[in-house]
Amino acid sequence: MNGIVVLGIAVVLTVLVAVAVSFKNGRFAAKPDGEHLGADEIGGRLGERATLVQFSSAFCAPCRATRVLLADIADKTPGVVTVDIDAEENLELTRKLNILRTPTVLVLDARGRITKRASGLPRRDQVLGALADAVA
Repeated sequence: MNGIVVLGIAVVLTVLVAVAVSFKNGRFAAKPDGEHLGADEIGGRLGERATLVQFSSAFCAPCRATRVLLADIADKTPGVVTVDIDAEENLELTRKLNILRTPTVLVLDARGRITKRASGLPRRDQVLGALADAVA
């Protein structure tokens, strides 16, 4: 009987954690600390209006989908560029920015200030909303 109770509690906790992770997945949060990244740090140029920076890894399936999404948005939005950073090859920057999972997307304004951040695969409307905040 005790085993069934423990199993039930474990299942409930697992479901709660899964719901919490799926709710947060891909959602952008504001970065009020005003941290800046320069072109030399990200290994690419900053966009005239904004830059979408993606931290990815080689075996990350959501990273490929995120890369396609960000490239499509950057191609259709004047003054916006996208930069892909391999988290494993850039451990110092990954640690500095506290990147804990891939994909992680940072939205930088024209000056390189991080305005938004999301972990997981974002939806198109989420990226466009975060981008609108950065260029405003």
